[in-house]
Amino acid sequence: MTISETPTVEAARAAPRKEGMEGMIAARTAISKIDGLNGHLIYRGLDINDLAERSTFEETTALLWYGNLPTTTQLKNFNDKFVRNRLIPNQVLSFLLALPRRTSAMGALRTAVSASAAFDPNEGDNSLEANVNKSIRLTSSMPTIVAAWHRIRQGLWPINPRDDLSHAANFLYMLNGKEPTEKVAHALDVALILHADHGLNASTFAARVTASTLSNLHSSIVSAIGTLKGPLHGGANEQVMRTLLQVGDVDNVEPWLLNAFEEKRKVMGFGHRVYKADDPRATWLRKLAHEMAAETGDTRWIDMSEKMREVVQANKQLPVNVDFYSASLYYMMDIPIDLFTPLFAISRVSGWTAHVYEQYSNNRLIRPESEYIGLENVPYVPIAERD
Repeated sequence: MTISETPTVEAARAAPRKEGMEGMIAARTAISKIDGLNGHLIYRGLDINDLAERSTFEETTALLWYGNLPTTTQLKNFNDKFVRNRLIPNQVLSFLLALPRRTSAMGALRTAVSASAAFDPNEGDNSLEANVNKSIRLTSSMPTIVAAWHRIRQGLWPINPRDDLSHAANFLYMLNGKEPTEKVAHALDVALILHADHGLNASTFAARVTASTLSNLHSSIVSAIGTLKGPLHGGANEQVMRTLLQVGDVDNVEPWLLNAFEEKRKVMGFGHRVYKADDPRATWLRKLAHEMAAETGDTRWIDMSEKMREVVQANKQLPVNVDFYSASLYYMMDIPIDLFTPLFAISRVSGWTAHVYEQYSNNRLIRPESEYIGLENVPYVPIAERD
């Protein structure tokens, strides 16, 4: 299990300074591993390609939490718990109804998750068993929260979850009241698997920092949601889609990109702090986006995406990241653009909670050192002499 390591003051001062802590080891984990040089990702030792091809989000969540793939009986019991905990407390729904309609979807999700802590029957209990129960309730109900807020802001009443649909299919049903096709539900299920965990990214690190103070699980997840809300982390897929909409047509892609390069504007969906090769999750999302285009009969967005990739990589040698193809995939599913990041959170909460368990299991307060670069020995000047 994880041992969060805070270096000694002497070691911290001797170590080379790296902005954004790039390349620095801040924790030991058995949850996921990224091989950025070769473009590989594993969860608990299992290759992401095997999970994407053969698993489900529910099974993958059980893997992340318990360390092993569940048996048939264990998975059935796990799925039953998921289904039973999809509804949100009426008090939390009241919080959502009271929010200004201009509130962002991520802001509404953060607020609802924070509020739900007060109504959790295990509030105040920080044992592993209690935290697993909290995690089941959070992971099961976050799609309900996001879908409810989307409908509330449109002046519509939320749709109750169904107990005969998968986690992915149920979310799509609650958005608009229509049961998705098997292909659409499967595509979202795979996308949720691909986003479930990804090493010590910014939001996961935020969750672990909060957990390291022995604050409760809900507080850790609120910290993670607040971090994911930032456009440099969770909002990138939204920006990819807004770029595609701005470009408008495949014939406009190359001139638009060449102009962006000339003006030194960042093109979202390319480049990654860790990956030097294409993100393996992007390979699956590309496949799913092509399948969704065939399903809907609209190839416009995937055609533009492929042309954009061709032009960018011919000029910049940047790998494609997870945000690039997920944008057109979600858009073709009729998921509103500002729900792309909340959808990320709906998946990543499974990884966040796994990291919180791991942090608690062998905890040490995460408290890195900083390098002071300000003035020293500044004399105090009395206020009467400052004019």
